[in-house]
Amino acid sequence: MREEFVQFIWRYQKLPGPNFKSIQGESIVVHKVGMHNFGAGPDFFNSKIEINGQVWAGNVEIHLKSSDWYVHGHETDPNYDNVILHVVWEDDVPIFRKDQTQISTLAVKDLVPKSVLNSYKKLVLRSRRKFINCENDFASVNNLIVKSWLERLYIERLEQKSELIYKLLETSNNDWEKVLFCLLMKNFGLNSNGEAFLSIASRIDFHLVRKVGYDLQKIEALFFGTAGLLDETDCSDAYFLQLKQEFGFLKNKFQLNAMGSFRLSFFGVRPNNFPTIRLSQVANLYHKNPNLFDLIIRAKTVDQFRTIFDLGTSAYWEDHYTFGKISKSRKKKLTHQFIALLIINTIVPIKFCHAKYSGKSISEDLITLMIALKPEKNTFIQQFDNLGLKTVNAMESQSKLHLYHTYCSKNQCLQCAIGAELLNRKV
Repeated sequence: MREEFVQFIWRYQKLPGPNFKSIQGESIVVHKVGMHNFGAGPDFFNSKIEINGQVWAGNVEIHLKSSDWYVHGHETDPNYDNVILHVVWEDDVPIFRKDQTQISTLAVKDLVPKSVLNSYKKLVLRSRRKFINCENDFASVNNLIVKSWLERLYIERLEQKSELIYKLLETSNNDWEKVLFCLLMKNFGLNSNGEAFLSIASRIDFHLVRKVGYDLQKIEALFFGTAGLLDETDCSDAYFLQLKQEFGFLKNKFQLNAMGSFRLSFFGVRPNNFPTIRLSQVANLYHKNPNLFDLIIRAKTVDQFRTIFDLGTSAYWEDHYTFGKISKSRKKKLTHQFIALLIINTIVPIKFCHAKYSGKSISEDLITLMIALKPEKNTFIQQFDNLGLKTVNAMESQSKLHLYHTYCSKNQCLQCAIGAELLNRKV
């Protein structure tokens, strides 16, 4: 038995009430269960409970056992002074407030209908699931409930992604262009080099990017030098030597400190994702778009973003993947698939955060943008599709990833709208 189940049956009043008897023998009538609190403090705020004919307004706390009140230290926490009812699975000790008055306790172990308990066991306590707990019933849930829940989950996912953006905003003194630069670098690096690219971007003074951006070779020298890709001493490649000389000039002119080395990965990475290629593409992006942040904030459609990111590398990298080794010449432009990843992981999150920062709400616009993108393809999305609800756009694929990692894999069925719908069914 889990505390979340007791919270669930209280929230949805899965009890044969609203008239009950407390452990102390008091008559209890539930007028209002209260608002479920997922943060610190009592589990339900602003409840309205009638105890022995006296109506009380206050909070309700939920536990498996009464003694958990003391285990969690609530007896000394002023946030719990206004608890009017203690709802527990089973009562084992009396609970008192700081003023020594006893808190009315409702034990629900013998009150929960057997059908509700069986539904809970079937959903949450099953041991033979292959993917998620509700895999046998997922497709039977009302489509409107699922769609609405996925939209809510997507906003949850954006809030989750916002954490990094707000940290970057704080460290950059609210420089949104710097934040965009860091986030773009991280996502150009993908899983293999994302963290290293983010570290590189964090070390670069973005004012310097603005100053040298007019010259593609200068901005490549800044990026490649900071990344430690110009540290070799025995490379005789002409372009390498030009970048090395340019970076030395930038270090002296702008008094750049030693940047340190970053672990950039080439091994196991597809050539088009080599850090050399991706850094050149970022350099070209800022060379062509000196006011990139304004462009991104104003753009709304997939086509507009494809125009912004319609670019490749500098000429040198069209027939190179690494310094000094010539390969077949081809323009290494950003693909539509890669641009879609940038929209999903960089553009939409930063537009979401900037709108909130500016006191605006653009959630509907962002959802519209995500719906216009094709869904991502991975094992998790395929498994959800196999359950009978096909993923048709990027908003849904992102929502389902969030659903799996935040709810399904953590057995949080009772906090999930789909799980709640299944438990609310009559067996």
